[in-house]
Amino acid sequence: MTPADASRLRRQIFDLVGDYHKAAFPSPKFIPGETPVPVAGRVFDADEIQHLVDASLDFWLTTGRFAGIFESELARFFGLEHAVFVNSGSSANLLALACLTSPKLGERRLQEGDEVITLASGFPTTVNPIIQNRLVPVFIDVTIPTYGIDLDRLEQALSPRTRAIIAAHTLGNPFRAAEVREFADRHGLWLIEDCCDALGALYQGKKVGTFGHLATLSFYPAHHITTGEGGAVLTSDTKLKTLLESFRDWGRDCWCDPGKDNTCGKRFDWQQGDLPRGFDHKYTYSHIGYNLKATDMQAAIGVAQLKKLEGFIHLRRENFSALHAGLKDLSEYFILPEATPESRPSWFGFPLAVKEGAPFKRDQALRHLEDRKIATRLLFGGNLTRQPAYRGVTHRVAGDLKNSDFVMNSVFWVGVYPGISKPMLEYMIRVFHEIPKTLSR
Repeated sequence: MTPADASRLRRQIFDLVGDYHKAAFPSPKFIPGETPVPVAGRVFDADEIQHLVDASLDFWLTTGRFAGIFESELARFFGLEHAVFVNSGSSANLLALACLTSPKLGERRLQEGDEVITLASGFPTTVNPIIQNRLVPVFIDVTIPTYGIDLDRLEQALSPRTRAIIAAHTLGNPFRAAEVREFADRHGLWLIEDCCDALGALYQGKKVGTFGHLATLSFYPAHHITTGEGGAVLTSDTKLKTLLESFRDWGRDCWCDPGKDNTCGKRFDWQQGDLPRGFDHKYTYSHIGYNLKATDMQAAIGVAQLKKLEGFIHLRRENFSALHAGLKDLSEYFILPEATPESRPSWFGFPLAVKEGAPFKRDQALRHLEDRKIATRLLFGGNLTRQPAYRGVTHRVAGDLKNSDFVMNSVFWVGVYPGISKPMLEYMIRVFHEIPKTLSR
């Protein structure tokens, strides 16, 4: 067998993968009340599977050629300098915050006991890195019906120990990122944008993820694009990018790509810490790090998915608009979502709140929808300060968390992802209209 034979066989495999996709993943017919309407899911075709097989045939089992392409194209999409691919969105949040604890940042480093402002109503792994790095979360409330940062609470949350802000663009609806960045700059704070649910969203005409010093993404199958498991951290600060890679890659000081040596040209000439001069730079560790790398197979899927991203975002917006128009006459019972002023969301889901005084409760509405095969989700952890995991955790609350409690008790969301068809949307709208008629009796 020759290299030419291998190339020919590779092309044949790709062709067969295309045939396999047609046979294995036919488009199912939607039958109202029988076919599930998910909140989210993977949307793909033969191209993703061919990319996955292409990477698999290389048998390069860690990050490789596809990871480089994916990081480069992802950064280009945002107009930023760097994207660091990791194994999940939760890991992305962990790395983004952990890198700010590096002694290499001097007086700007985060140290034990420093405070980080965050949202009480959010996803746990936006908040957990604060606790895991021995910092103190300062919880603030959200606004309704945008579910973003309540700007009036930022000044209230500020203290002499405040060093950073980390918050998510909830369900793809941007928080007022320009104003939050201005507040951060005025007080010398780091800003981390959690964009895991908001890939492609705009605020004041700029992509979210470009306002913070760092931004994070998730590529779990529920998100705008998927690599299976996977995530990324974005930045245009080259120093932060180096720190991110160090914390991601075991905490090492070396910045060589996997499988490469002596990128710095002085692998055996360094002297750091109390190590002897000439100690191998590949085994010199400057941080207490992790191994949070993803694989090239995952990156290959991401490369294929990025080609479809703009189309995915367009469909999410169209589905959101269809639901909003179809449910507008139910505003007597539900608080419908609103886009943040000056924003163009990249919707992850369609949040609704059951109004106080409605003739039914949220759990009744959820049961009605779920019994009819329409999947629902709560708005993540509700008020995280009331979750069992956070009992006994040192924290501070700025003001009350009245809206976060309302989210905990009254808010849920349904899907708008690209796999939801027009017949599914029509069915969802019809079933929603049954709720006040059926449950008010």
